[in-house]
Amino acid sequence: MSLLKIDNVWKSYGDVQILERLNLSVNEGEFVSMVGASGCGKTTLLKMILGSETATKGQILLDNQPIAAEPNEQRGIVFQKYSVFPHLSVLQNVMIADEFAASKFFGRTFGKQKQAIKHKALEFIQAVGLAHAIDKYPHQLSGGMQQRLAIAQALMKSPKILLLDEPFGALDPGIRKDMHQLIRKVWKENKLTIFMVTHDIQEGFDLGSRLWVFDKVRQDPQVPSAYGAQITYDLQLNEPAHLATGQSLAEKYVKKVANL
Repeated sequence: MSLLKIDNVWKSYGDVQILERLNLSVNEGEFVSMVGASGCGKTTLLKMILGSETATKGQILLDNQPIAAEPNEQRGIVFQKYSVFPHLSVLQNVMIADEFAASKFFGRTFGKQKQAIKHKALEFIQAVGLAHAIDKYPHQLSGGMQQRLAIAQALMKSPKILLLDEPFGALDPGIRKDMHQLIRKVWKENKLTIFMVTHDIQEGFDLGSRLWVFDKVRQDPQVPSAYGAQITYDLQLNEPAHLATGQSLAEKYVKKVANL
């Protein structure tokens, strides 16, 4: 049985149709890269999976149940802009979610409970390579280190699904390569299902086990907002035939985006 099912999902804002006719199933442990021109609905779909947006029509099912209408512990997210608390240290940033869950009014724990949360946080900090920086604050960290911290935060609640919204877009090429290695490691070791939005199609090929390409199939020059994007290619990147098709697709996609 699929972990996540997207059943005839449409999304519009007023008269502007963003997405239409999405029918997809995703199994546990897949890494889905989502590519397409700006404004084609990639991040909108990501937000619907997160629960911060709802479908105009159709539904998204998680474990065969309608997905919760707001974010919860089952879905972690990492944004392009570093979503960390500037007034907290690395260790405090990673501990805070569990501390608030344990103490909703004060956001602080004590004694054995605090030690258990700290031990758990240190494991994830170690996993993302920040053990040397547990007492540093975000302004003392490089961009790549801040993004590692955001990933540790997202993993702290042991989500089934990790959502990545252009997570490496603001990083220098050398740092991005390091982050690619990290996210592969995190994906495999934690047996996550990952959805990643990226404008870099090569990044999508390099990281994903599956590639979704968003594009508009139906066009009306007189009413450009009348139709939404669909997923025009759904490629299993671990299959040689699909990979060859994907490389050809990549060339066409790059040319199309360059002409937009």
